[in-house]
Amino acid sequence: MRRRPLHTQCCDKEIDMKYISTRGGVAPIGFTDAILMGLADDGGLLVPEQLPRLSDDALKAWRSLSYPELALELLALFMEEDIPRDELKRLVDSSYATFRDPHVTPVVKLRDDLHVLELFHGPTFAFKDVALQFLGNLYAYVSRKTGSVIHILGATSGDTGASAIEGVRGKEGIKICILHPHGKVSRVQELQMTTVQDDNVLNLAVEGTFDDCQRIIKELFADVPFKRQYHLRAINSINIARILAQTVYYFYAYFRLAEQGHAGPVNFSVPTGNFGDIFAGYIAKRMGLPVGKLVLATNENDILARFVASGVYQPGEFRGTYSPSMDIQVASNFERYLYYLYDGDTGTVAALMERFKSEGRIEVPQDMLRRVREDFAAYSVSNEECLDTIARYYESYGYLLDPHTACGVAAADKRSDEGEVTVSLSTAHPAKFDEAIRLRNISQVYPEPIQTLFGKPRRVTVVGNANDQVKEQLEAFFG
Repeated sequence: MRRRPLHTQCCDKEIDMKYISTRGGVAPIGFTDAILMGLADDGGLLVPEQLPRLSDDALKAWRSLSYPELALELLALFMEEDIPRDELKRLVDSSYATFRDPHVTPVVKLRDDLHVLELFHGPTFAFKDVALQFLGNLYAYVSRKTGSVIHILGATSGDTGASAIEGVRGKEGIKICILHPHGKVSRVQELQMTTVQDDNVLNLAVEGTFDDCQRIIKELFADVPFKRQYHLRAINSINIARILAQTVYYFYAYFRLAEQGHAGPVNFSVPTGNFGDIFAGYIAKRMGLPVGKLVLATNENDILARFVASGVYQPGEFRGTYSPSMDIQVASNFERYLYYLYDGDTGTVAALMERFKSEGRIEVPQDMLRRVREDFAAYSVSNEECLDTIARYYESYGYLLDPHTACGVAAADKRSDEGEVTVSLSTAHPAKFDEAIRLRNISQVYPEPIQTLFGKPRRVTVVGNANDQVKEQLEAFFG
């Protein structure tokens, strides 16, 4: 049994931050090596060797910081060993200068017990911009400083691809290839990716589901000789930098409620598919943020909700829904959670993931399930519930939810207990999913950057659901 201490007390002394694999097969490495490795070479996922534990004084001191100032303080805890503070500040400031709202991620009050954290004010109108604007600039910085070749490979259920492409398009020394499930993303999501004409961008539409795209990506990254030959770098949330950047808005939202006089813990309801966004909230809680329950909201692809209910993690039948970015059966970040659930026991995590590979299921014992439920509540939201929530909130509050955000709000309503305050994460602008919203006879005006997409030519290659077909495209593009 290989256990590691999971926390270190945050103080004036600098933390020697290193990163290890959830499966224990990678020696501790620095932050730059971690983001370049992406998926750990032993097939696991990289995590901080220790998490900083923030004091009450630190939380109080950070309450009045702007979003970029807060991001700098938090990210420096994880990166300052490799990136000097002045350089990190420039990366943070340039990343969030692209957002349309001065608060970057503003909090909107709908009721005394329910607030919405708007994460869609970045260039592609999706929450993925918060991390991927930063990661794109980070990769460009690392490429310049180290002379590293940056060939980015990622999969998307819709929003990651557009955000990742926007973050690196036209950047010298970087090429990016994104896989998306052919015909299974929204029209706007597809146009945001495929109308980009920069020569350092390749879009592959895979004849399959997002889980197929994700499987291909993970298998190509696990092929270490191929990964090294073509200098493959990760943009999906298997890259630890994505998770760290997303922790910031949990702190920011909590501080906004504290400014309004709220003194207790705050619940966060999170539309969930790949477990990355809610895992960032879990990390924030472990760092000392007063989080009550993390409300895990799924659509009809409910593997994670079933896990919290039963302790069994097992894919079900794939269902196409009105919230396609959550149409995921295998959540890649779940392995990171298992690492913390089992107190850093990498041997157990490796065995569980091997069992999942061979048997297609993981089951945790009842004592572990009780620990899961201390942190998480989980609710599955049907297609009709999702649309009904959109209509109800538009009628009652004049506030238009996208289908993914509606799943989070519906889950928050199911959870609602007297005296609790919940922040529901709004992961995308409703204009990205107009097909679903029109089903409830609600019309909206597209923001100008989205409206202009419809007249642009597209660049996309359709490939079969096979590693070899994707490899052939990568060898030509990256070679």
